[in-house]
Amino acid sequence: MVTIPEYYEGKNVLITGATGFMGKVLLEKLLRSCPGIKAAYVLVRHKAGHAPQARIADMINCRLFDRVRDEQPDFAEKIVAVNSDLTLPELDLSTEDQETLADCINVVFHCAATIRFNEPLKDAMQLNVLATQKMVALAHRMKHLEVFLHVSTAYANCDRTLIEEVVYPPPVDYKKLIDSLEWMDEKLVSAMTPGLIGKRPNTYTYTKAMAEYLVQQECGNLNVAIIRPSIVGASWKEPFPGWIDNFNGPSGIFIAAGKGILRTMRASNNAVADLVPVDVVINTTLAAAWYSGSQRHTRPKSILVYNCTTGGINPFHWGEVEYCINMTFKTNPLEQAFRRPNVNLRSNPFTNQYWTTVSHTLPALLYDVYLRATGQKPRMMKTITRLHKAMMVLEYFTSHSWVWNTDNVTMLMNQMVSQKQVSRVY
Repeated sequence: MVTIPEYYEGKNVLITGATGFMGKVLLEKLLRSCPGIKAAYVLVRHKAGHAPQARIADMINCRLFDRVRDEQPDFAEKIVAVNSDLTLPELDLSTEDQETLADCINVVFHCAATIRFNEPLKDAMQLNVLATQKMVALAHRMKHLEVFLHVSTAYANCDRTLIEEVVYPPPVDYKKLIDSLEWMDEKLVSAMTPGLIGKRPNTYTYTKAMAEYLVQQECGNLNVAIIRPSIVGASWKEPFPGWIDNFNGPSGIFIAAGKGILRTMRASNNAVADLVPVDVVINTTLAAAWYSGSQRHTRPKSILVYNCTTGGINPFHWGEVEYCINMTFKTNPLEQAFRRPNVNLRSNPFTNQYWTTVSHTLPALLYDVYLRATGQKPRMMKTITRLHKAMMVLEYFTSHSWVWNTDNVTMLMNQMVSQKQVSRVY
């Protein structure tokens, strides 16, 4: 087998979601570690008056790209911004762009998705399922496509305790659901949503599971791989330790705890906090595409699913997260902290609700009274309300544990060890 950089040499890659958290890291890593790549086409829509080219130019000016900028000053010349909107018919691609992509793309990384957990079902279906369907249709037109890699989530099948590296059929036929949602109004869809998602906690996990099944059903003769990361956090090593560009999910919770705003949170101390660094996920993604692409002529046609999780390899429990947060921020306090950091995780919902009122709501109200009295704009209750919404979204994941099978990830690592490529990618 060729090495990973050798595999990507001379290839044209298409990336969706390149302006998102994982997409940025994927683009940077691909350009830096595989300098022989011919071009990276990225689908980007107009946003807030900014054209796709301008958005990409702004994005690559951030610190994430400093290392590749030093090593390859002309790296930006390989990035081709393509105007596209995944929610519109034919991805809103011009006829010329469709023909260009059909003629030259070798590898597709479909990373785009809505990560808002409680998105209305219609919107979540539009972004996570229908957009994937359009991408698969476009992939079928690509004359030189070697692999289509779909980024899912390890929680797509969180209604199960043991999650294998297979695609599970959803409880509802996705085609019938798509047809039904076309004529249903928002109120009817909202009323039906709890029954449709069943034991899953939100529309995000439900639609990501449906997207996986759609890919399996509609891929035909495409060579497909699926990556399922768990809770993606800041980078471990690359391009430098600790890089993150948002405060969504656990990152925002950690900062709130460090500021002394978050004092109590519902979680099970014994539940596994399946956090995985973004660079580990991206390295696995690039390696999975390399393996499927380089083995496409010899390996049986089957979708390889990779559960990119850490709980089975290096389990880290929420109780340990609590200890690490408190010790870290007491030793290295953040500037302008509201109070001394001291977060407590509580498994009992009633006890947690009591302490939420006592240590969150009441202090926030009192602080806002003080701000008003001193002629300042009250802001703490607004912050606390946003924090509580974020915690409610995460509550399901901090109170449960899962067992993920990771045989395919182990196989991939062994393939890389045999090729002596681990040090280059991990």
